[in-house]
Amino acid sequence: MTANIQVGARVRILEPDYVAGQTGIIVSREILSDGKVSRRWIVQVESEEILLSLDPEQFLVLS
Repeated sequence: MTANIQVGARVRILEPDYVAGQTGIIVSREILSDGKVSRRWIVQVESEEILLSLDPEQFLVLS
């Protein structure tokens, strides 16, 4: 599932509940403090100034 996720893609946020149903933009992969790449993605919520760290199961790629 991670293979089709790209920076700049629009996504429908499925979780967490307080932003579920909103759209967002993939900003980057999450980088852990030890420099390793996480499986999580940083998503900017379009309608609010919120950045989220989400697992691929928590959003649906729209474009």
